[in-house]
Amino acid sequence: MAETGETRRERVHLRLDARRKRKLERAASYEGTTVSHFVLHSAVAEAERVIEAHERTVLPATDWDAFHDALLNPPAPNAALRRAARRYRKRIGG
Repeated sequence: MAETGETRRERVHLRLDARRKRKLERAASYEGTTVSHFVLHSAVAEAERVIEAHERTVLPATDWDAFHDALLNPPAPNAALRRAARRYRKRIGG
């Protein structure tokens, strides 16, 4: 995990039992890093995994093909779409 140019100012306090602390210390020593760095790196990696799992959409191949085709060959605007575009322009003052 690369550090950015920002100064680290935020803190997270963690309470854990001695057994878990020893486990983190052991893992950090295997990685040749501090417990703080190990915990931060692990937590950020897990946060990225969770965020991606919740924010990513996976389409089956047939749905992807339909979506891709709609992007490349969009249908001509119908009356409902034209009305929606007029309402939008009216709202934003365009």
